[in-house]
Amino acid sequence: MTTFLGYNSQWLTEHNGIHTAKEISHQPALWHNLAQILDSQAIHWQAFLQPLLADPKLRIILIGAGTSAFVGDAVAPFIQTNNRFNVASIPTTDLVSNPAEYLDPSRKTLVVSFARSGNSPESVAAVELVDQLVENSYHLFLTCNPDGKLSRHANSHDNAFCLHMPDGSNDQSFAMTSSFSCMLMSAISIFGSESPEQRNANIAKVATLCEGKISEWQDTVKTLAAQPYQRLITLGSGGLAGVAREASLKSLELSAGKVMTAFDSSLGFRHGPKFTINEQAVVIQYLSNNPYTRQYDLDLYNEIQNDNQVGIHIALSGSRCDGEHVFELGQPELSDSWLCFPYIVFSQMLAFEKSLQLGLGPDNPCPTGEVNRVVQGVNIHPYSL
Repeated sequence: MTTFLGYNSQWLTEHNGIHTAKEISHQPALWHNLAQILDSQAIHWQAFLQPLLADPKLRIILIGAGTSAFVGDAVAPFIQTNNRFNVASIPTTDLVSNPAEYLDPSRKTLVVSFARSGNSPESVAAVELVDQLVENSYHLFLTCNPDGKLSRHANSHDNAFCLHMPDGSNDQSFAMTSSFSCMLMSAISIFGSESPEQRNANIAKVATLCEGKISEWQDTVKTLAAQPYQRLITLGSGGLAGVAREASLKSLELSAGKVMTAFDSSLGFRHGPKFTINEQAVVIQYLSNNPYTRQYDLDLYNEIQNDNQVGIHIALSGSRCDGEHVFELGQPELSDSWLCFPYIVFSQMLAFEKSLQLGLGPDNPCPTGEVNRVVQGVNIHPYSL
């Protein structure tokens, strides 16, 4: 019988976890497919983007809601580094309610929309508001649903282009897992400075690495999830702070709020949020491979160790790291943009296991319907100048 994350499919179905387990497990395969899509569609997305990216005054806004917004948080520093544009990650949940505070009507703007379904009310409204208020606006949709409203919008508007993620990335479970990683990987690839050959080599390397780690980490993650912690704190620097935010949300969602979560940057954590540490907390640090940034991550790692106030403290590291409870990946040559993927896979696995430990169904941890897979209950109000 087929197994996912160490459980057979029948057991997972009975415990309302089959979709989540599959969607975490099949990410490496989807990334291989994504590399093929990026190559086969390159002539089209490059033709759309190259004239825009040739303008040094271009403004790039990364938008989405919830996990989709955190794709933007994670990738924005990497896009900024590679292109030197004015890049901002702005959740649609902020943009829709306060458009005048975020949009510059006179500045050419490329809006990159991340969307699993492409149907959430804020996603659609944000696109309409940008076109209403910005004189020279363009849209790149990175979405997992070819039948969604954003995808259909691109078919009928010359200022928009839609790149569809691989089949299977439109997660059926409540929580976004493979949709997050595919949209993040596509953005890193599209706006990166690597050659197509190097990009594909990195995708293949990360996919092979994570495929092995999904198997290797199962027992460790089960043991960690079995601990009676009530808080999860995730910490990273730069783009890895965006990954920390997504990891925090995964645990909050799949535990239905029974595990309260927090996230921060390595330097920001000392400025008050450090009070979240206690004996019932798990702290996970995502260590940078950038030698300069890594110094700050390790300073905080050593400080938390020396304080001896935390219940469980672990770190994920791409390169060699002396310390207790450090999971080394043996990939010192990978940039932080590519480390995002093993780091988030570990966190997805932990959120899944904790959900099972709490007796919840990861596919739908809120069966009473107060929180939904595609957000409901949002009224979009007309905007006038």
